[in-house]
Amino acid sequence: MHFVDNSKKKEHSHYYLGNKYTFSTKGGGLVMYSKVNTCVLQGLNGYIIEVETDLSRGGLPVFNIVGLADTSIKESKERVRTAIKNSGYVFPLNRITVNLAPANLRKEGSQLDLSIAVGLLIAMGVIDNIHGNNIAFIGGELGLDGKLNPIEGALPMVISMRELNIKKMYSSL
Repeated sequence: MHFVDNSKKKEHSHYYLGNKYTFSTKGGGLVMYSKVNTCVLQGLNGYIIEVETDLSRGGLPVFNIVGLADTSIKESKERVRTAIKNSGYVFPLNRITVNLAPANLRKEGSQLDLSIAVGLLIAMGVIDNIHGNNIAFIGGELGLDGKLNPIEGALPMVISMRELNIKKMYSSL
C-alpha cells in the first residue's frame, strides 16, 4: 500500500495499521474507481464481499451505498466521511457510489467501515491501488477521529478468508 500526500511535495514515512508506509507526491491524483475485498459473516461462515467505489464528477455531490446494506452500514457514510476529514484529508465533493457485491448477500454491522474508507482513499488517489484478489480488509469500525475500533467476529472472518484463498488480511485487531 502506498500513500500519496499531494500537499507536501516530499516523501515521509507513516505507521498505519501497524505497518510502515511511505507517503510520496509521485503518482497520485484522482483514480475515480477502486475495488477492495472484505468479509461478512452469516453464522460462523464468512463470505467475500467486493467493495467497489466510484467517484463521478457529474451531478450533485452525494454518497450512496448500494448492495443490500442494513442501516448500520448505511450509517458508515457519516463515520467514513468524518474520519477522513478528521484525519487531515479533504473529502471529495463528488458523486460517490459504493457497491457491496454480491448484491444478494445481506450485509450487517459496522465492520465494513475500514474497507469503504480504504476504497474511497484509493479512488481519491491518497493510497495507491492495491492489486490482487488475495487481499482483504476485515473488521474495522471507524471512530469519528479516524481511529479503528475492534469488532466482534474477526477470528471467524480470518478463518473463512484463509479457506477462500485470501493470503493477506488487514484488521483492527
